[in-house]
Amino acid sequence: MNQNKTLDPVLLRSFVAVVDSGSFTRAADSTHLTQSTVSQQVRKLESQLGCELLHRKGRYVTATLEGERVLNYARRILQLMNEAVVQTSVSAEQQKIRLGVPEDFATHAIMPTLHAFSTEFPGIRLEVKSGLCSDIWRKFQSNELDLALVKQRQGSLPGLASWPEPLCWIDSLHSNNLDRQPVPLVSFPIGGLYRNEMAHTFDSLGRSWRLAYVSTSLSGVCCAVEAGLGISLLPRRLVTEHHRILDQDDGLPPVQDMEVTLHTQDKLSALSKTLAERLISTCDRIFEHEV
Repeated sequence: MNQNKTLDPVLLRSFVAVVDSGSFTRAADSTHLTQSTVSQQVRKLESQLGCELLHRKGRYVTATLEGERVLNYARRILQLMNEAVVQTSVSAEQQKIRLGVPEDFATHAIMPTLHAFSTEFPGIRLEVKSGLCSDIWRKFQSNELDLALVKQRQGSLPGLASWPEPLCWIDSLHSNNLDRQPVPLVSFPIGGLYRNEMAHTFDSLGRSWRLAYVSTSLSGVCCAVEAGLGISLLPRRLVTEHHRILDQDDGLPPVQDMEVTLHTQDKLSALSKTLAERLISTCDRIFEHEV
């Protein structure tokens, strides 16, 4: 026998099927092959090993002494191969990456990146959760997320990468809500971004204010401002042609910019690191004109 040759598991499977069933015909049925194919595969295996593996005379086909020895190895080889397939499948099914993102990033900003990643790695369960940054940060701290994009005060919490997020005051293009008393504000709920900054600013100006519209949805806040329900504080990149930016000429002080930071857990899988790299590239493109 040539020791450099490897045993083909297809041949081993046919050989085991013949021994277990005692018949080439029944082995063909169990392997979904033709009888001639099973016979040819067993002959090929015997040729590789240089010995007869089966007694073909009599009503039932049985293993020779050499065949019994090979049979034990064949069963072990096939079992190990099946275990490898099963374990790999289970591992792929269980592998997941948990990502938290602010709502404005869960829409059009990073969706192409997430879709491309999921398509390239179909065995990975990508779980994306969006919402208020305060909620995302709590989940990240409790280890419910592997990666988290959050908005925060500049330099407050170091992360893997950060990008400046310039803010601005906005009103409806056709409204002047600063002339109203009290000033109507459009905001996120308690704990939402920019709400404290808005309240602090008008308190420091000695201007009375009221919450005219509160929403957990970024699109809801933007639409409410467009409709003229009130003033809000939002990232400059979200301003549309239906908004009017307010500044010092309108009596409002500039607001310190925020930053968007990508945080990752200390121990990440290789594919989690790959996703982090792609998110960084995407955010670089999103914020390149804001820097």
